[in-house]
Amino acid sequence: MSALVAMTLWLGFAALPAEAQSLALAPAEVQYRFKPGQPFQFELSVSNDGVTPVLMRVTVTDLWYNERNEKLFGPPGSSPRSAANWIEFVPRQFTVPAEGTGKVKVIVTPPLQVSGGYYAVIFAESKPELAQAATAEKKAVYTNIRLGSLILLSAENTEQYEVEVSATQFTPPEANRTMKLDFQLSNNSNTHIFPETRVGILNARHELIAKAEGEIKRFLPQQKDRLSVSWAGTLPAGGYTAILTVVYGPDKNYSQEFPFAVEAPQ
Repeated sequence: MSALVAMTLWLGFAALPAEAQSLALAPAEVQYRFKPGQPFQFELSVSNDGVTPVLMRVTVTDLWYNERNEKLFGPPGSSPRSAANWIEFVPRQFTVPAEGTGKVKVIVTPPLQVSGGYYAVIFAESKPELAQAATAEKKAVYTNIRLGSLILLSAENTEQYEVEVSATQFTPPEANRTMKLDFQLSNNSNTHIFPETRVGILNARHELIAKAEGEIKRFLPQQKDRLSVSWAGTLPAGGYTAILTVVYGPDKNYSQEFPFAVEAPQ
């Protein structure tokens, strides 16, 4: 009897302590706009900084999410907007030389009648190696490394962008309190987006006196999550307006104003 421990890496880098070597996959994310019905290809490479060659095999799964926004890696074709069945590899198995790089060609053949975004994950996985020998009390333990590359595709000139902003909570700044604007964003587009969230603060003369930017997150179609922007500065007493802007696609943006006042210290 034995146990297999697999580690999945999303930053495209993994260390193999037993052999004092490391592997890295590039790119860790592929974004590509394709023409429906026209095949295209790209390369993934795995580099090996160690002194031992590593045998890798390549597989593909779907990429989707659950209600907690956790990634799901279902079988090809099992999730909405799957691109996994379009993908082939040459070769499917390859050896990464010591202190060298191995490459695999990824061939994508999209259907003609598609629109919007489609998704998959390509995994490069090493052969399981013995990490801990079996004893009278314990089973043998084998480990391997699985490096993942997210594949985000969209059909050229078919993207439709739409978002909904709701459940907005605005906390104005005070002497000992940071300004914060928090809201839920729903991606009602037919493709993925990377919304850029910004807040500008205007004074009573409509002059821009401060600005802040929020974290950029990836949203797949119909995905919902909360976004926030904070600003830690201070303002003199007076009337102000915070303007939220969300840029979510080419020439697509959402804006909302939040008037507020800062009281003079007592």
